[in-house]
Amino acid sequence: MEASLLSFSQASGILAFMNTPWGWPFVETLHFLGLSLLIGTVGLFDLRLLGLAQHISIHSLHKLVPWGVVGYLMNLITGIMFVSSAPDQYLHNPAFISKLSFMGVAGINMILFYLISWPAGTLDSELRLRHARTGAAVSLFCWLGVIVCGRLITFFRPPWCWFCG
Repeated sequence: MEASLLSFSQASGILAFMNTPWGWPFVETLHFLGLSLLIGTVGLFDLRLLGLAQHISIHSLHKLVPWGVVGYLMNLITGIMFVSSAPDQYLHNPAFISKLSFMGVAGINMILFYLISWPAGTLDSELRLRHARTGAAVSLFCWLGVIVCGRLITFFRPPWCWFCG
């Protein structure tokens, strides 16, 4: 898998770009901006579902969620750039694997939210509101886990990687 990721990175020019003096810092900046968009919109929406800032309409905040999707896509693209240009740093890293797990749970949670709590774009019953609040708590927990694990990636190295520092 590592070899195929490196081949993709070389063929696409990602590896060459990431190895320039400004490549990695530029992509990290985009990754951080994407995360800010994601957490700034989805996190705010989740907090509102949990009862904070009740003077703000849930529907008004939900209109910001597409910006969170843009942030997620930015992170997906930049994340692929990181992993494909240094797969040995990521693929066997427990923090990275945990980060992907939190992202997977957050994705399933989002699908369930739109199928169960928000199918008609409204929280028209107490049961739907209860499901939405549970989903909001799960979402916040998962995205906090993504942030923490993402930060920890640089501190955990595979035990077999003597040259990783």
